[in-house]
Amino acid sequence: MPGNIQSIERAAAILRLLSGRNRRLGVVDISGELGLPKGTVHGLLRTLQHVGFVEQDPETGKYRLGAALLHMGSSYLDGNELRTRALNWSDSLAARTQEAVRIGTLHDGQVLIVHHVFRPDDSYQTLDVGSLLPAHATALGKVLLAHHPYVAAELARKGMVSYTDQTICDLERLERELEHVRERGWAAEYGELSPSQVSLAAPIMDRRGLTVGAMAIFGPPERLLAARAPRGELLTHVREAAQSVSRELGAIPW
Repeated sequence: MPGNIQSIERAAAILRLLSGRNRRLGVVDISGELGLPKGTVHGLLRTLQHVGFVEQDPETGKYRLGAALLHMGSSYLDGNELRTRALNWSDSLAARTQEAVRIGTLHDGQVLIVHHVFRPDDSYQTLDVGSLLPAHATALGKVLLAHHPYVAAELARKGMVSYTDQTICDLERLERELEHVRERGWAAEYGELSPSQVSLAAPIMDRRGLTVGAMAIFGPPERLLAARAPRGELLTHVREAAQSVSRELGAIPW
């Protein structure tokens, strides 16, 4: 049986690396991350750019995912039943809370954003669909990890990155947090990924009773918190929206 094609594996590694970052990366950055020669990385990037899978910033020379690849990813996500069933409810949640909404699923120990509704105002926002977020540092991820505890243990084995001084990087502490999430049916993240952001999330279940996704709102603490706790009305809206999507997926009525 023929072996894997090394150049394709390396190109895929570059795309995965770019998909997991919010910033552009240069040849030297990618070379160092993947342990590949700079000449090899440059050649792969040039080919990926030619087919539209990556784009290069003309000012910095750094790379990001290209429009062609993002379009292909969106085509896949359009067929994702979770996203399809959640479209109306996520729009409604954004309107009711006046906050941005994300829907995510677990993917290789991270949270894959399958749908994103902008905060309904005129502020500058970037589309997160197709991006990967750290599961241990987000409310979406905590909801998903709470119902897939073996993934949390695997993350701890690999080492959990600290993004702020609030990020939970200790397995014992994370397991206590996930137990609380299971008991109360929702998760919160207080500046654990970004100091200026808070998020509130609830699980989405299917007809088998399995947690197949999570829905969250996110924004600054002054809008989402009151007396350092989640605002009750916002949390209610999030849970009700997630429950509505769950019913769409055939979950037993709540």
